[in-house]
Amino acid sequence: MKIGIIGGGAAGFFSAIAAKENYPNAEVIIFEKSRKVLAKVKISGGGRCNVTNGCTSIPELLKAYPRGGRSLKKVLHVFSTKDTMKWFKSRGVPLLIQDDNCVFPVSQDSQSIIDCFLKECRRLGVKIKTEAGVRAIKPKRNGFELKFMSDERKPEHFDKVIVTTGGSPKMSGLKWLEDLGHQIESPVPSLFTFNMPTEKVRDLMGVVVEKAMVSIQGTKLKAEGPLLITHWGMSGPAILKLSAFGARLIHEMNYHFKFQVNWCNEQRGDVVLNTLQAIVMQSPNKVLANVKPYGLSERLWLFLLEKCELSDRKKWGELGKKALNKLTNILVNDEYMVKGSSKFRDEFVTCGGVSLKSINLNTMESKVCKNLYFAGEVLDIDAITGGYNLQAAWSTGFVAGQLK
Repeated sequence: MKIGIIGGGAAGFFSAIAAKENYPNAEVIIFEKSRKVLAKVKISGGGRCNVTNGCTSIPELLKAYPRGGRSLKKVLHVFSTKDTMKWFKSRGVPLLIQDDNCVFPVSQDSQSIIDCFLKECRRLGVKIKTEAGVRAIKPKRNGFELKFMSDERKPEHFDKVIVTTGGSPKMSGLKWLEDLGHQIESPVPSLFTFNMPTEKVRDLMGVVVEKAMVSIQGTKLKAEGPLLITHWGMSGPAILKLSAFGARLIHEMNYHFKFQVNWCNEQRGDVVLNTLQAIVMQSPNKVLANVKPYGLSERLWLFLLEKCELSDRKKWGELGKKALNKLTNILVNDEYMVKGSSKFRDEFVTCGGVSLKSINLNTMESKVCKNLYFAGEVLDIDAITGGYNLQAAWSTGFVAGQLK
């Protein structure tokens, strides 16, 4: 038996290794269009590779997937986060679970993961061919013919094929799969930062708020977590989560919308007002600059005071009802405008891809092409940050590699 893997990324290597372990006598070949394999794994997690998440509850895990979560349930029961950690540890890659449940190799270097895959491929005899982009899959009576982008490379025949080409930012990149009869969900960016070219808050570049709440005006979309102010706008887990769950809606808004920031992670304005009134009672003679509520950084607090048109030299005891209400409102409901999409990062995630309606989730086999399987981000599955996207690649790759 001859098995072709189209795509040399996380899902490609994982499915190739699984296929070779299940069918030791089969010839398994990974085809990667670029010069280097596992390029996205290399840069993931800031070069440390967040291989999975430490959460072992499948219902909890599924909450991290804006798209594909329910369908992924079956796959996670077959190959879970526990299985991922066991898989790497048993192959000589010790892992570390951080306080935030993100799981990294102890080496803190993504190269450990890449070396593990390459070592496994050598041990099992999986072949790797780079600069070998596939442009078409032609179904034959007893398998498939793969046609390559380079005319110098002759078409090759395979009994079974697994497609692991990753996300495509454009619909045109998925047309070859649509031509085979698969339903395609149009791709749009997910996990992106907010571009805020007209907002002065960008002057606070580098400021981090450990627990903020963010929401998009006029929608039910909300997220919370660390927020980072950047030279182009805002980023951090809270913003990335909001962008992931709102990917399609934000795309429909043409990346032009108003959103709210709650800087103190307290939704009730009356509670915040009581906190400020307590400061007035306890420190009436201290100036606003010297008493910062909710552990806000000095730069952010002074910025918010200026936005409220309050002097930082004013004493807390001099604040009237109107000023306290202004401060309460800006802490709970600060407003900003996003204009235009941020540039794609090397490790951006795509919302969209091959519809799960076209896939048998028990086997990852195509419903329209027998013996054709799918795994990884080419599917309409994506998640927030925290190791969830790679876990989807491992789980779908493992199931696809059974070739049932």
